[in-house]
Amino acid sequence: MTTVSERPGAPALAEPPDTGAADPGDRHRLTALQGLAALSLDAMASVAYGPEAIVLVLAAAGGYGLGFTLPVTLAIAALLAVLVASYRQVIAAFPDGGGSYAAAKTHLGRRSGLVAAASLVLDYVLNVAVAVTAGVAALTSAFPELYGDRVALCLGVLVVITAVNLRGIVDSARVFIAPTAVFVGAILTMVAVGLFRDGPVSTETAQGHASVLSDNATTVGALLLLKAFASGCSALTGVEAIANAVPSFRTPRVKRAQHAEVALGALLGVMLIGLSVLISRFGLQPVEGVTVLAQLTDASLGHNWAFYVVQFATMILLALSANTSFGGLPVLMSLLARDNYLPHVFALKADRQVHRHGVIALAVAGAGLLVFSGGDTNTLVPLFAIGVFVGFTLCQTGMVIHWRKAGKPAKALLNGFGAVLTGVSAVVVTATKFTEGAWLIVLALPAIVAVFEVVHRAYGRIGADLGLGRVPEPPHRDHSLVIVPVSGLSRLTCEALNAAVSLGDEVRAVTVTYDDVEDRAAARSLRRDWELWGPGVELVELPSTARTVGRPVAEYVRKVYQYHPGTRVTVLIPEVEPAHLWQRLLQNQRGAVLAHAVRRDTDAVICRLRFRLAGRR
Repeated sequence: MTTVSERPGAPALAEPPDTGAADPGDRHRLTALQGLAALSLDAMASVAYGPEAIVLVLAAAGGYGLGFTLPVTLAIAALLAVLVASYRQVIAAFPDGGGSYAAAKTHLGRRSGLVAAASLVLDYVLNVAVAVTAGVAALTSAFPELYGDRVALCLGVLVVITAVNLRGIVDSARVFIAPTAVFVGAILTMVAVGLFRDGPVSTETAQGHASVLSDNATTVGALLLLKAFASGCSALTGVEAIANAVPSFRTPRVKRAQHAEVALGALLGVMLIGLSVLISRFGLQPVEGVTVLAQLTDASLGHNWAFYVVQFATMILLALSANTSFGGLPVLMSLLARDNYLPHVFALKADRQVHRHGVIALAVAGAGLLVFSGGDTNTLVPLFAIGVFVGFTLCQTGMVIHWRKAGKPAKALLNGFGAVLTGVSAVVVTATKFTEGAWLIVLALPAIVAVFEVVHRAYGRIGADLGLGRVPEPPHRDHSLVIVPVSGLSRLTCEALNAAVSLGDEVRAVTVTYDDVEDRAAARSLRRDWELWGPGVELVELPSTARTVGRPVAEYVRKVYQYHPGTRVTVLIPEVEPAHLWQRLLQNQRGAVLAHAVRRDTDAVICRLRFRLAGRR
């Protein structure tokens, strides 16, 4: 059976239909609870930096501006409800996954789908960096002496998460269920206790840190509120991850994914609103070097063991929330590969349903961003939000068309409202953060789309050259010549000639000779031994003035094509397969050099014969 990687111009291959019947691969897929743990950590952990993003913007209007934290959060919660309802429908409409990419491609066209895919790629890669840096920021808020080592800590966390995901998404989900439960429980407990407080129990965490409230407070206008809304919408990142990874769920996949999506929306909404209520209740003011969540914990629970439990749980979940990207991006990359927009290697699955190439590519990109940002969360969050909003907007717009075609104007109106909100947010964040790094996203989005197009055109040309989709001519037999490079007589030479005479109509052995005394003597010795052996195969000497083996053999192959056009030439290169891995260091790599030269300079078929040595030595 031909695999995807063997069909450069082939159309996309879909996952098996979700019929509800048992799937043999289900043991390597997610339940609804595991999906919540594996794919929703990004969204739930964003409560650690979403409210902070709102507060930092409103701080420009002084203490009066902070009073608008709750109204802005309620608006974000309303958008969250719209997005959850929308992505619940996306899951049903596109059970093969892809989320925003699938919705935009189907209803808005191929180019819009690619823009959505590019925004998701940026979203996922940035999420890895934002999640890890935010987790380490929670740790350094509790232990300031670690602040100088934050980049090394970030890279260490990324290595651990990557290693876990290479074992499979189910294993990662099982590992992350307990930290998720602890974090959600800690946040809800903090909110519940804080609601019964008349004032902060402790402000020790903020003591000695400079306030970031503006001395020259601006007025609270529509633009400031829009900017706060757009910044706070970074808390909505990850809402789309479940819709992107529906094939990762057990059957019935659609229902399990929808249940996970609704549970995510409910938990995220409650935590966001609860934290904003506490910010207003305690009159919290943001300070440098300490997270808003750390101040809220201090004010609600006191600066005691409970404070450190919440900080540690936050650190763990924020760091692990990068797992959302490892669950979603490899699946998206596999869909893009199947549509010929990424190399087909990204569509391949290893054991345990792991897209290893996608996992490794994400880890490398995330590490680059961590080094680039210096482990600073606030450097990355503005960039993060733009890609999220672009994907949200395209998905919502696509679903408007979906509902209009289905004759359901009420649902189309709901998605249209969501598209307007996220579209406005994208414009506001891009405009206000353009000089702070948002220009990178403005350049990166079209650049990624251009890469998709280049890959697609390349596969199109390959498919045309291979004649994919057309019935080929009947096969015919040509004269077959097998050329075997040799350097001496041995069992390896004998095995190579045995294979060669079985493959071709004619076999020739070739040996490269050099013009010095020692080499001429070796060539005469080989000729004498060959004639004594008498294998019935001609030995051709290829004189060379340069110390190389690849070029003379390639030149001989070209001469065969020149004087005998229509001959099918195969170069059979015999090689030793060592019994132990370390013994490969003892080889001279002659076979690799020969193969490279023949492949580069001729159209001959290359066959590398492996002769296995016994393992007793």
